[in-house]
This record gives sequence, structure tokens and C-alpha cells, in this order.
Amino acid sequence: MKYITVKEVAELWDIKERRVRTLAENGRIRGAKYEKNKWLIPIVAEKPIDRRKVNKNIPTNIFIDDEEYGNGFFGKFGGCYLPNGFKKVMEPILLKYRQMFNSLTFRKELDEFRARMQFRPTPLYFAENFSKYLGSAGIYIKREDLNYTNSMYINQTISLAYLARYLNKKKMVAECGDANYAVALSYACNYVGIELELYVGMKDYRKQKSVIDQVKLMGATLVIVTKGNQTIYNATNSCFQEFLLNEEEYFYCFHDAIGPHPFPTIVRDFQAVISKEIKEQCLAIEGRLPDVVMACVGGGSNAIGTFYNFIEDKEVQLIGCEAAGRGIDTFETAATINTGKLGIFHGMKSYFCQDEYGQIAPVYSISAGLDYPGIGPEHANLHDIGRAEYVPVTDEESVQAFEYLSRMEGIIPAIESSHAVAAALREAKKMTKDQIMIICLSGRGDKDVYSIAKYRGVKLDEE
Repeated sequence: MKYITVKEVAELWDIKERRVRTLAENGRIRGAKYEKNKWLIPIVAEKPIDRRKVNKNIPTNIFIDDEEYGNGFFGKFGGCYLPNGFKKVMEPILLKYRQMFNSLTFRKELDEFRARMQFRPTPLYFAENFSKYLGSAGIYIKREDLNYTNSMYINQTISLAYLARYLNKKKMVAECGDANYAVALSYACNYVGIELELYVGMKDYRKQKSVIDQVKLMGATLVIVTKGNQTIYNATNSCFQEFLLNEEEYFYCFHDAIGPHPFPTIVRDFQAVISKEIKEQCLAIEGRLPDVVMACVGGGSNAIGTFYNFIEDKEVQLIGCEAAGRGIDTFETAATINTGKLGIFHGMKSYFCQDEYGQIAPVYSISAGLDYPGIGPEHANLHDIGRAEYVPVTDEESVQAFEYLSRMEGIIPAIESSHAVAAALREAKKMTKDQIMIICLSGRGDKDVYSIAKYRGVKLDEE
């Protein structure tokens, strides 16, 4: 078969070259292949239908309402934008979740699990060397990396596994970007006795292969997604499609505080233990609340958990740290708040990285856990009302922070968390010695050692 270049296709179809690349990366040009850092398109390939002109299948908000949880909107963001036929799927999830969350039996069982298996509360660690080096604010680190399974993800995965069991589902289906999430969900499903089918993009898998492969040891089925740009975006698409085809038997587990109502609320409620503990610990140690609280943010589960119990405390500055990739002035970024536009995708209204045609744009970050093209609706609202600030952090800044914290404190942070550490290095210089900054360290960085070495040009034997 004869192949032609992106430039030739753009001229043939009378569209921009960037549009051709976007279509190829999203798997919409049949037979397109990526070789030697460029796309090659079959000369016989047909131009895909312009979805901007096809409005009849645009999902509408199906208005799941509830006295306690409302209809899932945070300001103008959120909702449940799915075809009306799926109202029967989502309403039982909200009903069972409300029953479970308010059950004293469940809360006791969850508290026992957190104490016995997660070793909560996790420490609020004073980073003495970090603080001395900066010579400004006192820096504390919330050690979510010390949870069993190495990250904060266990906070939500165990609860969602319980919910799947309450709903009598046979299997959990979920997508994965961060390897620590994969391990946490596999453990949670094993603990409550439910099957797991896990979807991961090929690029994300290669970055963290040695850790993601652990899920197979735990009995999970691993599905490697090779469509599109092979990241969390494509894994989410494939996984959600599988769920919609088998919604009677499967339970879908969003990887972040994203998706149709009630998923962002469910994830937020169980991750909020982070900010609850931070507040209690800071008051016990310092006798007051912190001045600044920081967390990395992709879809936003870690960050909304870190922020939630401080939202009403206006004197506490909340800073989310987005993955800027190679810079927000390039196309290779995943900084949604800084570069995105309002849209509807994956069942919710929020900000998304989009191309000039309003299609979801391919995103990039060195971090497999932050390269989602959108942000959770509660974060979008916190940004719009001015309650939280979202700052971009590049790959280079996050790698430097990864190396810095490893040397300075002997703590190897996940590359996701390193984005928050990098932003802290900038922000702390603006603060005084009597002020307090808290960084949420969402996970351990064992999974990232090889990808960081590769980034630095260091060859390591992965075998």
C-alpha cells in the first residue's frame, strides 16, 4: 500500500496539517501509522466525517436529582451528560452510594480498614532540610505515599470496590494512567472479592511496565490500548465503551474525580480524608491552619481530596499544579485550566484541551497520571470562582523536583507529586519564615525511576 505525508493529505482534503495529525492520533484515519517520528497516511484513506456538523448525537444532561447530593453540578460544571437511556444505570449507583456512605456499619468497616491496612492517619512530615534550604516558609509534606499500595488511590479504590459489591456487580472495569492506581485498585478488588479488568494506554504502560505488571500477579485482566495516542484518554474511551455494553453486570470505576454525576462526588468524598487529617494535624502541631496547601492535579482526585476541607477557610491559599509538559505555549501539554476551553466529554461539563475544531486534543506529559485532557468539574468551579489557583509545571521542572526531594529528604516522590514539589520551590520563595506550606505527596516514585533515567539519557538495565 502506498502512503503519503500529513502535508500531502492536508492539501488533498483541504484542511490544516495539525487537524490531520489530530485525526491520526485519535485513531480516526484507518490504516494510518506512526514511523520515525511522523505520521504516514494510506493514499486510499477516506476523510473522516466532520463531527462538528453532526449534532443529533450530542449527549444531554439526564438530570439525576437527589435531596442530599443535588444533580451533580458545581456552578456550571459537572452534571450527567449521557444519552437518556443510561439514567437507569446511574440512578442506582447514586442511591446505593448514599445508602452505603451513610451506613454506620460501612463507616465502621471503612475506618477499621483505614487504620489496619492503610495505616491512617498518614504522617504530616516536617521537611526540615527542604525548609532550611529555601530559608522561607516551613514546609510540611502529607505522606500519602506511605499508604499501603504506595499512594492515595487506595482511599477511593477500596470504597468503590465496596460499592460495586453493594450493587452485586460481577466485574469492575477501569482505566489506568498512574501505575500506583492500578496496584491500589487491584488490591481493593481482591480484598472485597470482585473481578477486575484494567485498561491502560500503551505509552503509559511502557513508562511503568514493571509496576503495572504487578496487577497480573493479583489476578486482574490487563487490556493494553493501542488506539489514538495510547494514553489515559484513549484508555478511558475504551473502558467506558466496554462498560456501556455490559452495564448490567459491570461496575465502572473512573480513575479520577471526573465523569458523569455521581462519580466526581463519590471520589471526592472518599479522598477528603486527606484534607481532614491535614487540618487536624496542622492544628495539633502548629496551633493554626496552613497558609498554603498544594497538590498536583490531572483529573483531580488527589487535589480535591487535599483541598476539600479547606474550601471554606478563605485564609488558606489552594494551589493545584498542572502538567505543562513541554510548555503551555506548545501543543505538548496537559495543563487544562491554563490552556483548555469549556466542553462536554466523558459525561461531564468542564474544561478540556481542544483543537481549533473543538475536538479533544492529544495531550502530553512525562507523567502518566496527569496526561488526561480535562479536569474534574469541582476544580473547574474552584478556578472560576477564584477559590483555587492552578499553575503549570513543565517536565523539566518536575524532574528537577523529583531529584531534589530524593536528595534533600530521602523521599522519592511520584513524578505526579513532583509537579507539586516543583511549584512549591517557586511559591515558597514568596513566603516568610513564619508561614506554613503543606504539599500533598500523592504517591511513591519507584514506578518512575526508569522513565526519569530515560529522560536524563541514563541507560538502566530494566531486566
